[in-house]
Amino acid sequence: MRKLFGGLKDQNFKYLVVMLLFVVPLFPKFPLFSIPGSQVALRLEDFVIFGVSLVWLWREFPKIGRIFADKITRSIVLFWAAGLVSLLSALLISQTVSPHVATLHWVRRVEYMMAFFIGVSALRSKEELVFFVRALLLVAVYLFVVGIGQKHFGWPVITTQNLEYAKGIALRYEDGGHLVSTFAGHYDLATFLILVLPFWFVMFFSSEKFLPKGLERTRLLAVILMGLWLLVNTASRISIVSYVGATGLSLLLIRKYRAIVIMIVLSLVFVSFSSRLLERYDRIFQVVTEKISDRIGGMIEVSAASLPTQMSGFVLGDVEIFEDRSTSIRLNMEWPRAVRALTKNPLLGTGYSSITLATDNDYLRMLGEVGMLGFAAFGLIVVRIGTRLVVGFWRMKESLEKLYLAGMIGSLTGVGLNMVFIDILEASKFAMMFWLMMGFAVAMARNYEKN
Repeated sequence: MRKLFGGLKDQNFKYLVVMLLFVVPLFPKFPLFSIPGSQVALRLEDFVIFGVSLVWLWREFPKIGRIFADKITRSIVLFWAAGLVSLLSALLISQTVSPHVATLHWVRRVEYMMAFFIGVSALRSKEELVFFVRALLLVAVYLFVVGIGQKHFGWPVITTQNLEYAKGIALRYEDGGHLVSTFAGHYDLATFLILVLPFWFVMFFSSEKFLPKGLERTRLLAVILMGLWLLVNTASRISIVSYVGATGLSLLLIRKYRAIVIMIVLSLVFVSFSSRLLERYDRIFQVVTEKISDRIGGMIEVSAASLPTQMSGFVLGDVEIFEDRSTSIRLNMEWPRAVRALTKNPLLGTGYSSITLATDNDYLRMLGEVGMLGFAAFGLIVVRIGTRLVVGFWRMKESLEKLYLAGMIGSLTGVGLNMVFIDILEASKFAMMFWLMMGFAVAMARNYEKN
């Protein structure tokens, strides 16, 4: 057994990580079997991350003390512990959750975040970074091909956006719909693109001397265009804004100011070809203008009431009422439900799974489920990862590693913005890829400090 895993101690471990990079985002979410008494199904990605995690534990166990000495590791363990305390509180005191369902939700968070430790251990050198980046480019090409097939050739769509679809039912893309490619939902795909597009843009606009073989500008441009096509066809309004902000920040960090303008213009060109996306932005514009008109109309009515009698008969004409459905659901149902959960137990929340399947705001969901304690622990993780990346970026000389850090700093910001409107860290495909790629970035910053 030791000889078997001994061969994985160094370079060969990267092939298991590449398997993660391929299987997690590319294999459709077919349920292998469901867990009785819950709405949870085990899929191939769960077994892959479990297997790679076991190998990681075998490799790293001799230096587990050094791993726990790291501040980011301690923050993650603290978050897990806060979630466990919240779970016990919900089970034993408030009794707001089903025991096995809530436990599965907690285990799922541990599972996803294990990818961070795998990423930290997997990346030891620039050569391994190049290896992983090439794999990500292949992932993007595959996502694009599947997206084209779904939109234009009737290829099957596998999604988990409701309980019936989550059984693995093959659907078809409908005109005006949201493209998902191999992901479980359009938000998941869009946020994954926010994760990778900033780094691709940064590489494209950087000096060619930092681009190794296989990552030439022509290939990068092709992948960027594929990514933008996918992003626009997800028709996710907030994701477009987050992508522009994330990519703009990354380009700003490497001082490519003109590139920011080019990126914005290119993005607007793609958006202009999506009637569905333009329609959704127009709906938001109509809602905003309607609210402003209502506010102004109310001020006029108040003013008219205070005028002399002969002028007080002023009456506003009927105004058509506009409503954005997704925004209304968030503001009137999902977000208030999370706030109510927080008020029941501000410190520990009401436990995982206690506020139904969706909140469409990861921050409010976290506050409602694990309270201020869990929210603060998660915030500590983000602050420590962000600090490690920023410090590593400013200290590093110009290199591919520095470009990757610039991309991940932008991505971290963009994902954080998307979390205001999406429960994105509960989406398995995205969550695993996010923690894995953040692990790569932290590993590079740490390796630079050591050297």
